[in-house]
Amino acid sequence: MASTSDHQTLTRADLKSPRAAAVAGIVFSILLFAALWLLRNAIPADPLESGAWIKTGVADVALALNLIPFAGIAFLWFIGVLRDRSGQPEDRFFATVFFGSGVLFLGLLFVGAAVIGAIVLTATVDPDALINSPAFHVARAVAYNIVNVYAIKMAGVFMISTSTVALHTAFAPRWMAWLGYVLALALLLGSYFISWSIAVLPAWVLLISIHILIDNFRGRPAL
Repeated sequence: MASTSDHQTLTRADLKSPRAAAVAGIVFSILLFAALWLLRNAIPADPLESGAWIKTGVADVALALNLIPFAGIAFLWFIGVLRDRSGQPEDRFFATVFFGSGVLFLGLLFVGAAVIGAIVLTATVDPDALINSPAFHVARAVAYNIVNVYAIKMAGVFMISTSTVALHTAFAPRWMAWLGYVLALALLLGSYFISWSIAVLPAWVLLISIHILIDNFRGRPAL
C-alpha cells in the first residue's frame, strides 16, 4: 500500500507534467479565441465608433467577458507549469521577463475587460444617455488602448522571452522559437495595423501546447 507521502509525490508530479501545460495552453487558447470572436462580432474595431452595439450586442459581450477570467486562469497555469518544467537550465533574466510579461499581459487584459464590463453595466440604466455621453467615448478609447496597445506589446515581449527560454531549454522545437520571434516582432512593430493582432499569442500558445501534448503521448519528454 502506497504511503501518503508517495501519493502526494505522484499527485505533484501529475500537476507538473507536460500534459498539464499542454491542456492549460489549449484551454487558454480556445477560451480567448472564443472571447475575442464574440467581442469583435459585437463591437466595431474603431475606438471612435458610435456605440450602437450597446443596444444589440450586449449578450455576446457579456458572455465574452465571463470567458476571459477562465482563460486567464488557464494562462497562469500554463506559465507556472512551463517555469517548473524548464528547471535549473533556465536563464534567470529571461525567466523573470517571461513571468513578468505574462502577468502584465494578463493584468492589462483583465483591466480592459473590466472597462468594457463597466460600460455594459452602466448601459443597463439608460443606454441612450450613455451612448451620447463623453464618458462612454473616453471609456471606449481607454479599453481600446489598454488591450490593443499595451497588452499586445506585453504579449510580444512574452513571446520573445518564451522563445529564448525554449532555445535554451529545448521544451519546444527551434523552429517554433524562431517563429515566436517573428510573430512577436510583428506584434511590437505592426500591431496597430492588424485588427486581429491580439489573436497571435493564443495561436502561438496553441501551437506549442499541441506539440507538447503530442510529444507527451509519444512518450518523449517535451519539456
